[in-house]
Amino acid sequence: MSGLPILYSFRRCPYAMRARMALWISGTACELREVKLANKPEEMLTASPKGTVPVLVLPDGIVVDESLAIMRWALRCNDPENWLSGDDTALFDQLDCPFKHHLDRYKYYTRHDTDPLEYRTAAMDILAEWDARLTSQSFLCGPARTLADMASFPFIRQFANHDREWFDAQPIPHLRKWLSGHLASPIFTAIMEKFTPWKAGNPPTLFQSSPATPG
Repeated sequence: MSGLPILYSFRRCPYAMRARMALWISGTACELREVKLANKPEEMLTASPKGTVPVLVLPDGIVVDESLAIMRWALRCNDPENWLSGDDTALFDQLDCPFKHHLDRYKYYTRHDTDPLEYRTAAMDILAEWDARLTSQSFLCGPARTLADMASFPFIRQFANHDREWFDAQPIPHLRKWLSGHLASPIFTAIMEKFTPWKAGNPPTLFQSSPATPG
């Protein structure tokens, strides 16, 4: 697999999920290196000292270590569904800053010493706005899925899964239907395949979509 990009990833990380989905839909072949976060490989830390996934190391040595940047890079190579038409920077600013802030203090409240219900309510205020966007369209930026949907749904999945019974009772029917559709999609099933954590000397693992695999 010499000459392919190398992707350091962690299966359950929402940032890594969205990077894998963009690489998958673009048909970009890469060597996948599943990371055990408690024992990060030195090769990844050398490439990106901040130590978070995903990290994409290109064949020319350029390192892309922000998930949205990886998505945009992959889609500029090939964007068969025109995901870049939904590159909604205002939504991403809301997702990656206030929503993620509230999500972390709701889910990891013992770590942050916060009131989880306060932050759950604050996150739900944002989700209600996104539910309203879906009242007259199937996806966040129109009739088809785009970057806005694929970059955001792993985080909404994480929020929902923290207390699924409570989430399913909330008055956000359009967003719940939208989330269910993404969770059942072939692309999500494909990128959630389990891999053994990578170690130097392991046989390389190819990550690439099949032309016959529907998205």
